[in-house]
Amino acid sequence: MSRAFFVTGTDTGVGKTYALCALLYRIRKAGLPAVGLKPIAAGAEANGRNEDIEAIRAANLVTIPQNPNTLPEAVLNSYLFSPPIAPHLAAGEENRPIHFAPIVTAVTNAKAIAGETGVVLVEGVGGFRVPLGEEGDSADLAVRLGLPMILVVGMRLGCINHALLTAEAINRRGLPLAGWIANTPGDAMPYFAENVATLRQSLPAPLLGVLPVGLPGEPAGAAEYLSLPF
Repeated sequence: MSRAFFVTGTDTGVGKTYALCALLYRIRKAGLPAVGLKPIAAGAEANGRNEDIEAIRAANLVTIPQNPNTLPEAVLNSYLFSPPIAPHLAAGEENRPIHFAPIVTAVTNAKAIAGETGVVLVEGVGGFRVPLGEEGDSADLAVRLGLPMILVVGMRLGCINHALLTAEAINRRGLPLAGWIANTPGDAMPYFAENVATLRQSLPAPLLGVLPVGLPGEPAGAAEYLSLPF
């Protein structure tokens, strides 16, 4: 059975997609097939594309060993909304409510594509608790999928509080926290190493890696900074 993980973040803009793509490359370097999904995205360019979805698509071209065209669009992304606003607001504006069932099906299909030895990474939207609609928020979606969590921490002022609160919310829902990634979404914060050390002592999960700023060949170049969550 394929392994699968849900990638969440301490907030929006912390680099979930970047970290997920780096993990995809890292898994492939270990000789395993890997499939990335972003079920919900808000913010489409004039050509109808979304930057995060396209980054994952590009990584999948490398990490799915068989013909990557076997990954249907509905598996890669279940809901893409045009306005770059909160998903539940975008869904209301476009009169397209978000339902969990298509996302559950997409993850099941991704596992089949990844195969027995493969790994599936499912990216959340924004932080851990983002409203999605009548069926619940992104935390409820994570519970519905029942996958171990990987937490991406944006290393900036306030990150310790955000990370600990998110880990607590994950734990309260009975979801295992498989690991966390320290990402640098901007210039390195003051006392960067000390903040990482504090989080390492405080979070109830292993540190999978620290992603510094300005890596060459990113996100593929970031793969060497990561450990596998299994």
